Amino acid sequence: MIESLINILESWELDIKALLAKLIIGLAVLLIFYGLGKITKKIAYKINSKVLSKYPDLQSLLSSLIYYFFVFIGCFLFLKIIGLEQYFVKLLAGAGIIGIIAGFALKDIASNAFSGLLLFIEKPFKKGDWVQVDGHYGKAVNIGLLTTAIANGAGQQVYISNQLIYSGVFINYSIFKKRSIRIQADVIQYPDLPGLKKMVLAEILKIKEILPTSEVHFYVKLIGTANNFSFELYFWVYFDDQRKYMKILDQTILTIRQIAIDSKIEIINVKWVSDETDVSSAGTYGLG
Repeated sequence: MIESLINILESWELDIKALLAKLIIGLAVLLIFYGLGKITKKIAYKINSKVLSKYPDLQSLLSSLIYYFFVFIGCFLFLKIIGLEQYFVKLLAGAGIIGIIAGFALKDIASNAFSGLLLFIEKPFKKGDWVQVDGHYGKAVNIGLLTTAIANGAGQQVYISNQLIYSGVFINYSIFKKRSIRIQADVIQYPDLPGLKKMVLAEILKIKEILPTSEVHFYVKLIGTANNFSFELYFWVYFDDQRKYMKILDQTILTIRQIAIDSKIEIINVKWVSDETDVSSAGTYGLG
């Protein structure tokens, strides 16, 4: 009886020694990978801060992924050394089921994140560009991993999920540094249509912001009775800011008004035909 108890204690002592040795080695390996993760995360963040300076969210995400990768490997090796890797595999299997459930719940977030990554790779527009996204026109103030922020003409900041950007149509007004101006107007009882066309073109060409390569077009849209007709002006101007563009638009409409006053021509319904679909900024602009 006593001999049997001694034998059991001796076997326990051997097992405890072996277990302690495995724990020490396993902890050492875990600490090494933990340290490697910390160091690699800092190095990756420094590199990302230069390469991805305009995308702070993506910087943090990539750096954290590298860190958790090293921690994951360290945990697995730790359990492998102490002989508990089978429990880790079972834990991963359970986590896989949970991951499937979470995947359905977080599919929109994942889709937005993937779209944000595409925005970073393809760069269809950048911060400071004037864009129209999902029916909203404004200046891009931030392009994040999940959302893009646009400052619209009403002075509000609109947040649009990146998924909507790639599933819909968006326009970058800044990419070519030019934008068109279309003006429509009606003329009442004026017989000299060619003379009016000549006057309008001569005055509009004095606008300095018109592109040198752009031709000012004067189109007659409708001819009615009693010398009534409608016309449209179309030309391109340099574009880098919405306020400057609106000033050119204002100058164009006031020029037409001055022609009407000086020549005693009744020109009515002068309006800008907007190329925007944002209801906060598009629509009729000009003389009633």
